[in-house]
Amino acid sequence: MSNLQGISWKAESKTGVVAAGGAKAVAAGIEILEAGGNAADAAAGTILALNVTDHGECSIGGEVPLLIYDAKKKEVKSLSGQGRAPLSQKAIDWYMENGIPNGDIKMAPVPSVVDLCTTTLKVYGTKTFEEIAIPTIAILDTGDAVWHSNLAITLRRMIEEERKTSGTREQKVQAASDRFYGRNGAGSDISNELEEFYIEKGGFLRKQDLAAHITLIEDPVTVEYRGYTVCKCGPWTQGPYLLQALRLLEGFNLTDMGHFSTDYVHTVIESIKLAMADRDEYYADPEFVDVPMDALLSDEYTEMRRSIINMEKASLQAMPGDVVNMKPLKSGGVFRPGIGGTTTCVVADRWGNVVSATPSANVYFEENLGGTTGVSYGNRLRSLNTTPGHPNCIQPGKRPRITLTPTLVLKDGAPILAISVAGGDLQDQTTMNLLLNFIEFGLFPEDAVTTPRFATAHHQDSFDPNPNREQTFKQAGSLTINDNVGEKIRQDLAARGHKVSAHSNPIAVPVMLYVDQDSGTYYAAGDPATRRHAAGLVDE
Repeated sequence: MSNLQGISWKAESKTGVVAAGGAKAVAAGIEILEAGGNAADAAAGTILALNVTDHGECSIGGEVPLLIYDAKKKEVKSLSGQGRAPLSQKAIDWYMENGIPNGDIKMAPVPSVVDLCTTTLKVYGTKTFEEIAIPTIAILDTGDAVWHSNLAITLRRMIEEERKTSGTREQKVQAASDRFYGRNGAGSDISNELEEFYIEKGGFLRKQDLAAHITLIEDPVTVEYRGYTVCKCGPWTQGPYLLQALRLLEGFNLTDMGHFSTDYVHTVIESIKLAMADRDEYYADPEFVDVPMDALLSDEYTEMRRSIINMEKASLQAMPGDVVNMKPLKSGGVFRPGIGGTTTCVVADRWGNVVSATPSANVYFEENLGGTTGVSYGNRLRSLNTTPGHPNCIQPGKRPRITLTPTLVLKDGAPILAISVAGGDLQDQTTMNLLLNFIEFGLFPEDAVTTPRFATAHHQDSFDPNPNREQTFKQAGSLTINDNVGEKIRQDLAARGHKVSAHSNPIAVPVMLYVDQDSGTYYAAGDPATRRHAAGLVDE
């Protein structure tokens, strides 16, 4: 890596940057960029490596939604790196009767990371699977855990399939993925061993679930905010609620309020509360549910919802709107209610391609070493529920409504920001902090990621599948804020009814990438207090 700058928490380059979790994963991405790979190649390689360096926060058996800006096509797409519930109706009947357990393999969705990486590589990349997997295999080969060597064998089997397949680069990459999932006549050894592992541990996933898995490439959900186009994955994630909150905030002059003024923090939190109430009420896999996204983002609905924000008093109720009948509050929906693992990844290259991805798995270590494949499992089925009639109720083959939520922002049609945050229900709240730091107050990544943050637990818990959704509500009126925000501001917020808690530790775990469209320079940074890393290529 002769062109590699020292890995730090921030980086600057005109030819390529990576910001993510583990330093070795950042180095893997930079190695791929240095070898001529583009942002898609580097993102796929970084994600694979993160599943080793950040294991516990993510896993090959987990998930990773991804947003990519394609510089040639000048468009953003969302890649659904999210596994689904088992196809077996008997399995779904068991969940409906018994619930979705915690700490048990029955909470695991279909592993989606491998197909996300190969789809990204096949559609947007330039490298072979072998080329982007080599850095990860090197990390695994120096590891001493049993799963390290087992996962290395799994990746080498995929490389073997790629090598022996004739045809185009894309066909060879697809063959590598097919070997993992047991599709299209490829070797079924990996899928056989995965099924054996699931059966041994009492899980419901089977080879048919693996073979049916594909990574959907979808249009993002977008809104315009102060001249910027903010792009999120669809309502199979929590991402669109950030857009709803931004639409509400359009009606306020946040810059004039002042950064971290009482009015500013109050207005942002109250907007987030309203948007998250709609998230909890309406969001789900749009392949199974008609999510009224256009109406939720409409001018009429936004204006009605904005009108119920009280600037003098914090809301202590959950207040979803009635988007069907276009009323600001849903009749019977308002009530007064009595962190997991994820990592981060943003990448940009010399050609102007930009990627934001949020790998996760919430890996449980006990008896979760992945069997002979080294593919440990995650818990994301717990982001479904067993409430009959609820949009997010578990069904065969359904994607859970997840918290993972990468962000891309465009200015005049070209990328200007990429943000990825770890932190469950805190993810888009921290993204909101960073977005407003930049758009309203002009902070670049190294300042935006280290400035104090604030958030609320005034929402349902996305990891609690309890069929009584009111019982999953976390803390009405809560406001967590970093203690380096002035005590007078915190007192004023408490006087408005916020249940203020001052924290010295970071609130969530962000990385951020800024594109200076005039100079073509990339600036990337991750909060150093959360052990984020960044690096860039030395400009030639």
